[in-house]
Amino acid sequence: MEGESRKIQFTGRSTYVVSLPKGWVTDLGLSQGDQVVLVRRGAKALEIHPPGDAAPARREEAVVEIGQDEDESAIIRKVISLYIVGFGSISLRPRSGRLSPSQRDAVKGAVRRMLMGAEITSDSSSGMTVQVLVGLLELSIGGAFRRMVHLAKSMSGDALLALAEGNRALAEGVILADDEVDRFGFYIIRQLAIAIRSEHVLAEMGLKGAGDCLGYRIAVKNVERTGDHAAYIARDMLEHGRPLRGGVLERLREMNEFCLGSLDAACLALFKEDHAGAEQIISETAGISAYEERVHEASGSLDAGQTYLVRRTSENIRRISEYASDIAEIVLNLNIEKALKRPG
Repeated sequence: MEGESRKIQFTGRSTYVVSLPKGWVTDLGLSQGDQVVLVRRGAKALEIHPPGDAAPARREEAVVEIGQDEDESAIIRKVISLYIVGFGSISLRPRSGRLSPSQRDAVKGAVRRMLMGAEITSDSSSGMTVQVLVGLLELSIGGAFRRMVHLAKSMSGDALLALAEGNRALAEGVILADDEVDRFGFYIIRQLAIAIRSEHVLAEMGLKGAGDCLGYRIAVKNVERTGDHAAYIARDMLEHGRPLRGGVLERLREMNEFCLGSLDAACLALFKEDHAGAEQIISETAGISAYEERVHEASGSLDAGQTYLVRRTSENIRRISEYASDIAEIVLNLNIEKALKRPG
């Protein structure tokens, strides 16, 4: 981040002053007599905001009244929404009477499973407080997104392994891991919601503008859906119970590797802002139909139950290639200027 060194001066009895570079002032359209806003960020940072850019990066406290008969899932949705839009503290209070044990247990479970950096700091029948303790830049958006992609890919591989072995414990682990993928997703969306309210925070996160935020938001949703489809495969295995083996399993694994490779390439193109690479990914993902055909041919001798399981599994795997193509299209949209012919 570009910076200039300035000496702090003491004036009067209780005031310190520091000068601003002239170029910065004129670039922002400021002049003598204009007011700016000073903001302290933690123990080690100060910010100076021009008029119109003084919104705090993080909202402080939200208080929500909960009805005695309010459904637990509705309460969880409220907590997640307030976390995503950037509140640092979320207080739940009974509209009348008290919070029920089931309501409190549901909130505690959701916070533990889904909300990164959030802790229950107060819990009683008269109210609960969820405090978000994670710092704004402790885990970068890029770092969280990479972990999210790695976890979703691991889930997909483990789901097929569970299917090959008839391994119920492994399948159950895949289903539980879906909450962890969502946890990274909610964290990234929260950071994006905070960043979009402040040009300074956008720059700190390495984002160029609102377009980058929208692009990452759509990419996160596609990776979340990749994890969802791995969980669907694991649930089908638990329901049908019979493992898949032989040629059809190998064809499914080949199909899965192709799709996960496309997803990897699309995410790399997003990080590198690679317009040409994104075009290639979109073209290559059209090859998924050949993998589907090989799976269909290998399943010809199976009974009706296993044929149904193969068809559902291949459909869940195919969706990953669609998500890879969607992410590649985001890269195209964000970097279309790189495809324009330069004047002259």
